[in-house]
Amino acid sequence: MKDNILLLGIDGGATKVSARNLTLNKKTERFSLGKFSADCSYNEIEGFISNFKPTEISVQLAERDNGTIKPTEEENKQAATYIEACARVIESVVKQSGVNQIVVGLGMPGLKTKDKRGISVIANGPRMIDYADKLEKRLTDTGITFVTPIAHLGSDADYCGIGENYSEDGKFKNIKNAYYLGGGTGVADALKLNGKLLPFDETKDWLAKTWEMKSTDGRSLERFTSVGGLQSIYAEIAGKKVSELNEKGIYPIQIAELSAKGNPDAKKMIQSAVENISLLLFERITGLYAGSRNTFKFVNPTRPKLSSDHPYLKYVFDRIIIGQRLGDLFESQSGYTEIRKPVIKKLNELIKKSDLLDEKAKLHYADSDKIIVSSELREAPAIGAGIDAYFNWKKIQ
Repeated sequence: MKDNILLLGIDGGATKVSARNLTLNKKTERFSLGKFSADCSYNEIEGFISNFKPTEISVQLAERDNGTIKPTEEENKQAATYIEACARVIESVVKQSGVNQIVVGLGMPGLKTKDKRGISVIANGPRMIDYADKLEKRLTDTGITFVTPIAHLGSDADYCGIGENYSEDGKFKNIKNAYYLGGGTGVADALKLNGKLLPFDETKDWLAKTWEMKSTDGRSLERFTSVGGLQSIYAEIAGKKVSELNEKGIYPIQIAELSAKGNPDAKKMIQSAVENISLLLFERITGLYAGSRNTFKFVNPTRPKLSSDHPYLKYVFDRIIIGQRLGDLFESQSGYTEIRKPVIKKLNELIKKSDLLDEKAKLHYADSDKIIVSSELREAPAIGAGIDAYFNWKKIQ
């Protein structure tokens, strides 16, 4: 990267947007977080609609399929606050750095438009079909220069994989076969096989995303693998509101501490989390090695069953990575004893008893404690977004 060009990764979450600058080590050809950053919650922006209700998903999908996407007036107003929040974090990092020529990668939830520069379907926000166009105009009008246009809006999950693969501290680095499970507000899955990143959208016939699958009690596995979901489950068990837990600073790490002290509500939530996380990891291991047996039902009952055949049969994971705040939970003092160790114990039991794994595979996974590692890249989505933007820029130079 030239000194007069700023490489930025943007993580557009459900409630806020974050910007981070990246630096490239030319010797190792790997990326690291720079020293400039900014965050902005959407509700900080004037005009934000606190009680916003998304258009019904069925309507969104129908309009997308018919090529007649028509965001409502309320969606357009809410979209304006999202775009303004993103513009402000970019402006902040530009001001901090003193560099106004930028290359930007941007990750956002939802299904993207055909040109991939907007959002056509989204569960918990407004549709923004011209997001990139409006963001670029908003910033260029203030004197900021885009060295190259935003190539596309990417997904958090894919960007987590890219971040883990190309950053200095990434856990995909120098690994041939690995699976990544990242839990924050939502959940992200990433995969690396045969030394190459493999987006989950390309494995949908034989491997499902975590949020698509249901636990035995009917809840999405996302509830048991995201810290937001874990907190909400504890709230239900304890008869409390999530807002009350937030006010008191009770998040999954604190819930693990309560479990360690014998709190029955916390223990019940932790036990459910351990059960579901271990079953999910076991499904990943056996699905890769022997093909899926459709252990889990789907949130969408019309989703086709998974195939038991795929190109990577008999492969094993060299590493399983737990990332984002779920990784922090695994490595916290109480989380380590209450969640990580029980998950590994349960997983080892499932592996030993499995008739889908032969002795060679069982021997490989015999020491799961070394295979399962936690990622230190809390900012993996933003890092991946910036790296993706860099690679796209280099393609056209």
